[in-house]
Amino acid sequence: MMTRMKSSVAFLIACLGLSAPASAQGLDGVVALDVLDGGRTANGTYLGALRLTLKEGWKTYWRAPGDAGIPPQFDWSGSGNVGDVRITWPAPEIFDQNGLKSIGYEDQLVLPVEITPKNPAKPVRLRGEMDLGVCKDVCIPQRLDFDHKVDSDAGRNPAIAAALAQRPYSAREARVAKASCHLTPTSDGMQIEARVTMPSAGGQEVAVIEPGNPVLWASQPETQRQGGTLIARSEVISASGAPFALDRSEIRITVLGANHAVDIQGCSAG
Repeated sequence: MMTRMKSSVAFLIACLGLSAPASAQGLDGVVALDVLDGGRTANGTYLGALRLTLKEGWKTYWRAPGDAGIPPQFDWSGSGNVGDVRITWPAPEIFDQNGLKSIGYEDQLVLPVEITPKNPAKPVRLRGEMDLGVCKDVCIPQRLDFDHKVDSDAGRNPAIAAALAQRPYSAREARVAKASCHLTPTSDGMQIEARVTMPSAGGQEVAVIEPGNPVLWASQPETQRQGGTLIARSEVISASGAPFALDRSEIRITVLGANHAVDIQGCSAG
């Protein structure tokens, strides 16, 4: 497993070295970003979305990009009257990339964002940058700027509604009865064995484990099902190589199936 992890890290470094961050339209028009309005919600927040449109054959990545991929990062610091931004990720796809698995989206990604204003009586301006990776035969890092005055009078946006409908089920919605994580120290880090008692999500299920700490990196789990239990094993290492502890309440397990995806936040000792 460590060989795979080292190959993945080397692949990511190679991708990052291919190009400097590009303009708002992206290098050679490979990707473009625009901001969609969805109006106000019942609780006073604003609903919007970042829409990425990719050239045919190009892909971009989910928040946990798998063995081969560049995780997206957001900078909202230029925004005005923004107290909080909450992202809802649509369920991603799994791709085979140079023998490594990556997780993300192709053609178009509509990424819903719910914006909480600092002052509900004042207008909201969403301004910042999104750093992301796009891949076809090569991987290219991109930096896309956005600057948008949020339209408080906008109506329901079908594209945003469709993206929200594609979110993973919660553990309750997917009838997850139990999720436990057994932790075992290894020579390089920590092995997680997650056991999730839940009905099948359809087809060949794949689990993704996120450690909950940005300085930690988890390998793509080996996933198998035994009756009503899904078992996923992953190894976690620290970017610094230093010893670390894992908080089970911060571990996030996403199950990707043919019928739906499931988002499980936190696991018990197992």
